[in-house]
Amino acid sequence: MAIVSGGEAESRFGWARSARAVAGSDLRTDRPHTARVYDYYLGGKDHYPADREAAEKTLAVMPNARTMARQNRAFMRRATRYLAGEAGIRQFLDIGTGIPTSPNLHEVAQSVAPDSRIVYADNDPIVLAYARALLGGTPEGRTAYLDADLHDPESILGAPELRETLDLTAPVALSLVAIMHFVQDKDDPYGLVRRYLDALPAGSFLTLSQFSDELTPEETVEAVKVYSSRGLLGQARTQVEIGRFFDGLDLVDPGVTLVHRWRPDEPLDESLSDAAVSIFGGVARKP
Repeated sequence: MAIVSGGEAESRFGWARSARAVAGSDLRTDRPHTARVYDYYLGGKDHYPADREAAEKTLAVMPNARTMARQNRAFMRRATRYLAGEAGIRQFLDIGTGIPTSPNLHEVAQSVAPDSRIVYADNDPIVLAYARALLGGTPEGRTAYLDADLHDPESILGAPELRETLDLTAPVALSLVAIMHFVQDKDDPYGLVRRYLDALPAGSFLTLSQFSDELTPEETVEAVKVYSSRGLLGQARTQVEIGRFFDGLDLVDPGVTLVHRWRPDEPLDESLSDAAVSIFGGVARKP
């Protein structure tokens, strides 16, 4: 299997192709974009007036949206450290990458295990524009970026960039962090996740988090209305519904829980309520 180094990946698969694609694409900065709105919540700088307007409208009905985004990001970092450390995983597939916000998944994984290999996948032009930031890393490790759609597992799993970076006969950690709430029930979200997992060998892991309406139902209804009115379709789910994504897998303790309660680095901040987080997540191993 040909493995592409960090520098080679940047030249062969990443920035050159990404720059050409973005140059010919329409980022539609007059419309809000989920990746840019999320970047705004995280305190980033890669957003436009339409994104800020949508974010502020959401914050007006769901004041804890920033807290939710930041706690979700912290969950990703802890889950990745666990996988690269305790679980010994050296291969990661991150779908729904979003705008790079350091530390990115490859930075976290390679800080624990420098030889970790990471493939990022996203189909948003704005993310493609920032793909270069995702293609660095350690000399021992590998990173690659795919312009691909979550809804088409075969195009991701069969991509040359992935096949030359990851060995699908060895365990892979599949990361679906804060992406499944943009897949509606009519699109069979559970079957979609299963198609990815079926292609991965025993010993692989799933990391997944999803926005919930369980603790703040009224706020959630209003927030979904804000998003929908701007063409950003999403679907909140309960803890039980989110838990279904892990059916048939062996959950890592503490199971599917609010993300700030998943193996926190420090004692929980008592001023941070569960309702303020309202994102459930978990990590599980494929037996």
